[in-house]
Amino acid sequence: MKNKEIKELSLEELKSKYAEYKVEHSNMKMAHHVTPLENPLQIRKVRRTVARLATELTNRENQ
Repeated sequence: MKNKEIKELSLEELKSKYAEYKVEHSNMKMAHHVTPLENPLQIRKVRRTVARLATELTNRENQ
């Protein structure tokens, strides 16, 4: 997800997307440890999306 897309989400959507991507990231890491993924760069992409979502959540809570 791009930053522009993240900023357009409501707070509830943001929280649900954060939880969804967090679970996806842990599942991808586990799958990669068992059998290597075809494209391990996907893990990096998801990790960065989780970080973007977490940052936006923190910014909105502090306002």
